[in-house]
Amino acid sequence: MMYSFMTLPDETEIVHSEMVNGKVKVYMETPDEKLCFKHATCYLPEQKWEDIYGYSEKEIEYLKDIVKSEAHLILEFSQTGGLLNASNF
Repeated sequence: MMYSFMTLPDETEIVHSEMVNGKVKVYMETPDEKLCFKHATCYLPEQKWEDIYGYSEKEIEYLKDIVKSEAHLILEFSQTGGLLNASNF
């Protein structure tokens, strides 16, 4: 199951999985006129990035900074049913 975590001003969606065997998949996707969607995957806690498509180096560095700064929350929410469940909405 994937849980919504954050939507950035450029419509980039960041979602994450439940924690399985101590790992969490974080997936980012941004609408793009030419490519349809840019996307990238990061695995926490090791912050291993793969399947990067369409993003520039500058864009990936920006996404890496976001994931790194929010990793503690993503890891917590991955064990409690996502952000909406953790915030009791």
